[in-house]
Amino acid sequence: MAQRMVRCVKFQRELPGLDEPPFNNELGRRIYENVSKDAWKMWLEHMKMILNEYRLNLAERESQKIMAQQMEEYFFGEGAALPPGYVPPQTKQ
Repeated sequence: MAQRMVRCVKFQRELPGLDEPPFNNELGRRIYENVSKDAWKMWLEHMKMILNEYRLNLAERESQKIMAQQMEEYFFGEGAALPPGYVPPQTKQ
């Protein structure tokens, strides 16, 4: 079976797409149609940072709204901004 390809909005080239929409809503369909597997993996790492820095609880509706806005901006906007005062972890050398 041929792998589904998408024109990735993050990498601006044809890459393998997700196997299914990540959410059953309009944003999930847009991501499915326009985001590659590699870009989705990048988002998951970025999402962990957002969850931790903003101390979000995705069981709460307000946290879900913030995460959806961040995701929209990450893929289809100017790119998600880092939280105020965020300091990236030091890399091990």
